[in-house]
Amino acid sequence: MSGSRLLAAIILIAILIAVPAILPPYFLHLAIQILIWSFIYTAWALMGRFGFVSFGHGAFLGVGAYVPALLWNFYGLTPWIGIPLGVAAAVLLAALVGYPCFRRRVVGHYFALVTLALSQVVLLSLVAARDVTGGSLGFTQKAVGHSWYALQFPEKGYFYAISVLLWLAGLAIWRWIDRGIGREALDAISEDEDAAASIGIDVMRAKMGVTIISAGLTALGGAIYGQYVMYLNPETVAGIAVSLQIVFAAIAGGVYSLLGPSVGALLTLSLTESLRVWFGTNFIGAANTIYGILLVLCIIFMPQGIVGALQRLRLPRRGPIKPAVAEPHSATRRPSSAAQ
Repeated sequence: MSGSRLLAAIILIAILIAVPAILPPYFLHLAIQILIWSFIYTAWALMGRFGFVSFGHGAFLGVGAYVPALLWNFYGLTPWIGIPLGVAAAVLLAALVGYPCFRRRVVGHYFALVTLALSQVVLLSLVAARDVTGGSLGFTQKAVGHSWYALQFPEKGYFYAISVLLWLAGLAIWRWIDRGIGREALDAISEDEDAAASIGIDVMRAKMGVTIISAGLTALGGAIYGQYVMYLNPETVAGIAVSLQIVFAAIAGGVYSLLGPSVGALLTLSLTESLRVWFGTNFIGAANTIYGILLVLCIIFMPQGIVGALQRLRLPRRGPIKPAVAEPHSATRRPSSAAQ
């Protein structure tokens, strides 16, 4: 690690440690949400950066959030067991949908439509099971106060520490995949599956691997988010709306960069809170409308996202390349090697 990167890492750690002491409770609440959603957006980017565009991550998020909460409310099962079960359920759902899609070569827009339908199926299932989930009204987890067993902490400092560790773990996994040997295989698959298979790459294994990792991490983020807010509603943790929010934030921030999804989380949470404060209930749905407009603008003008655009601005500008000067030659004389 270079000296500048080491210094930046030390400054970042110092800021993260100092945040609970200097931020008021409201802004600490926003910081926790930004960190959790940054982890979720980073999980989506693991697929999106290789061209596997999923509009169904709201399904994995909802499963991860609801399973431990339901197990706690009805059976008193600790979230320390419920959360892994929720992650396992999301991974199983991803495998059930991903395997036939990848086996039948469902790619591109068709894969996006399949995942979009998946998110809506999970949303409608949660709404239909109103006797268990509370339906569209949502439900609140049973509160027991400060408890490690129930993973409930009235003090925000505990969840801030959990969200920081979660965010750092997401960045570590993103970097592990980015620097790992599997990245070359996934890049080759995103360009041409047939060509990748012809050189010995196990296409099915690579695609299923990144899909399962992405779905599992998304479910984990949903579980921690549910434990923090203590209230779950299908519209906020499952379905098409939250899936599109995930896609927008990751692409707007920069799906190909380590901190791009985190920048996207800062943008979306700031936008959502600003609209809530400014308009209240007078402009319901404003956030989703603006998300769509900004997503189109980002794709057109900043395809690499905000972080990618900033990185291009930092690159030193090169002067114009001077063409090689060749000696004059006739039609029967070949150009000199300099001219070639």
